[in-house]
Amino acid sequence: MRGAFDYQSGIMLAIRDLTKAYPTRSDDLVVLKDVSLNVDAGKSVAIMGPSGCGKSTLLNIAGTLEPPTSGTVTIDGRDPFTLDASALAAFRNRRIGFVFQEHHLLPQCSVLENVLVPTLIAHDGDDVVGRARSLLDRVGLSDRLEHRPAELSGGERQRAAIARALIHQPKLILADEPTGNLDRKSANIVADLLTQLHQEFESALVVVTHSKSLADRFDQPFDIRDGQLQAQ
Repeated sequence: MRGAFDYQSGIMLAIRDLTKAYPTRSDDLVVLKDVSLNVDAGKSVAIMGPSGCGKSTLLNIAGTLEPPTSGTVTIDGRDPFTLDASALAAFRNRRIGFVFQEHHLLPQCSVLENVLVPTLIAHDGDDVVGRARSLLDRVGLSDRLEHRPAELSGGERQRAAIARALIHQPKLILADEPTGNLDRKSANIVADLLTQLHQEFESALVVVTHSKSLADRFDQPFDIRDGQLQAQ
């Protein structure tokens, strides 16, 4: 791991001395202890570990969905946890793209409409429809624009979710078991897309996975053991 945070070095995500604890009836349950991590623009990290070890908690904190108990998180040169709720929501929508194990596509909306959902929140005024069409072409869904999620395969739904996550060309992409529900062929397609597109957009990519074969695709694999991040 690298030294103190230097925005000029191209670090998109910097986590410093992060601890996360949850109160219980007795002692606090410490899930993460003194975790530090840098991810440069265009670089990727995989995080592995058994269920309940804190992988998803770390991803949620990096995604500003919950705050750390102590320590700092800096994304694109800014600490998002210093923002008020409204500004934090806008920051998250613009700078962070999420890909989950479940695609979370809206069943009543077409593929194109699903990809455009984040732009409705941001009230984008530029050619977002053209950008969405271009992304869907990149993920191989140009012939599925008007289909509903129920009309797609599992792999196609996940590819649509990737396009949605990238609609704002986010600085940080977070993926939680993105291939967990897919067959091997579809999983390879999704992994290839994540690798290619995050490099193209020069985004930092953090992937939580149980899959060693998926983790080996990325620049730096880590394990979480006893609440601490350890390089493989």
